[in-house]
Amino acid sequence: MATYQDSRYNIALPSGSGGALVPIKTLTASSSATLSFLNGADSVVLDDTYKTYIFKFYNIHPATDGALFSFQADTGTNTSYNTTITSNFFTSIGSEDGTEGSLGYQTGDDLAQSTSFQRLMDVGNGNDESGCGELMLFSPSSSTFVKHFMSRVQMYENGNRTMDKYIAGYFNTTTALTRVQFKFSSGNIDSGVIKMYGIT
Repeated sequence: MATYQDSRYNIALPSGSGGALVPIKTLTASSSATLSFLNGADSVVLDDTYKTYIFKFYNIHPATDGALFSFQADTGTNTSYNTTITSNFFTSIGSEDGTEGSLGYQTGDDLAQSTSFQRLMDVGNGNDESGCGELMLFSPSSSTFVKHFMSRVQMYENGNRTMDKYIAGYFNTTTALTRVQFKFSSGNIDSGVIKMYGIT
């Protein structure tokens, strides 16, 4: 297994998940209200085939300026997308001229036993503005444990700033998750690609 050597502390840390990414489904937005991945539909697998699923976002661009790109999941044949979530949310900011830099907990962007969609990033709709990143979902088909997730996204703002968002949390249900949906808080997903993988 490949390792990362930290010379300051003389420790070696494992890198990577130790498994391969298996492509499952690619969805491309074109003025789309939502992008949804449903187990058993259109070749989508979201069950115990894999313990970990990853969704990769490429150049997500909103139709509405400053809209919040977010996600939710649901169980069985339910389509309400209102599973209870608890999460943490951190943001780091840097500017091109080096005059701005911060890292902090984002109170109000986290969720506490909420059925709302979980915000992942806010993106401007300027011609060159977009967001990229990934979401990992662990053991969605478990009937014993809650369903954990982690996300890291990166976006460019027209104000010449770079922003990283770090989100982690869990769906407070022991019922298997069977579908995941992405959308903006207002307006459509103007363009962008989401690729779904299973990790062996």
